[in-house]
Amino acid sequence: MEISGASALIAGGASGLGEATVRRLHGAGASVVIADLNAERGGALAEELGERASFAEANVMDPEPMQAAVEAAAAADGGLRISVCCAGIGWAQRTAGKQGAHDLEVFHNVIKVNLIGTFNVLRLAASAMVDNEPDAGGERGVCVNTASIAAFDGQIGQVAYSASKGGIVGLTLPAARDLAGRGVRVVTIAPGTFDTPLLAALPQDAREELGKAIPFPSRLGDPAEFAALAEHIAENPMLNGETIRLDGALRMPPR
Repeated sequence: MEISGASALIAGGASGLGEATVRRLHGAGASVVIADLNAERGGALAEELGERASFAEANVMDPEPMQAAVEAAAAADGGLRISVCCAGIGWAQRTAGKQGAHDLEVFHNVIKVNLIGTFNVLRLAASAMVDNEPDAGGERGVCVNTASIAAFDGQIGQVAYSASKGGIVGLTLPAARDLAGRGVRVVTIAPGTFDTPLLAALPQDAREELGKAIPFPSRLGDPAEFAALAEHIAENPMLNGETIRLDGALRMPPR
């Protein structure tokens, strides 16, 4: 996929992994639509980047606002060719413990945001991509999802989060097979422990300890490294139907 001259949609693009991806793809010559609930941050990022950048306020769970964001990306020069979904939430609670059974509403909400929200972005973006003119290799688009190594190594208290991310891993191959005949690829990135706003609230020594648990490099992942992989996935047509761990060889312990 030729990034320069294409249009890209980044859901959850106002901060963290999404923001880094917005900057990377925009720097590579793509027009970017930043879809996020945080209008202040998303609007400021679009304004900073200037030409070829716009913001669309949207919740990944809501079909109509996400459809509007997809349409905005599809209307940009080059048409929607790249979709990256980075939106998600976390939660920690045991299946059963001193406080009783796991909150069912919370479990449902984590699944709704992380799994159903990701699928909502995927289905809408792919639906727009299948109408693109194919490139010289027959490709019309690529959709990149964000899971987590918690999909494989879920820790104590991560039952909801791990289930949601495991669902993203599980849909990757069948979605890629669904879309193969239309020239649209689907790939998932499963990051390990990254230096995102979620971890920024932790004390510096706690963040350093998390980094030391990673075999190599023994530090937190940089969102720019996630963005670099998203860019490579877009450019490499043989990457399809796969989940790629991006974790410095980390395998999470039970706690």
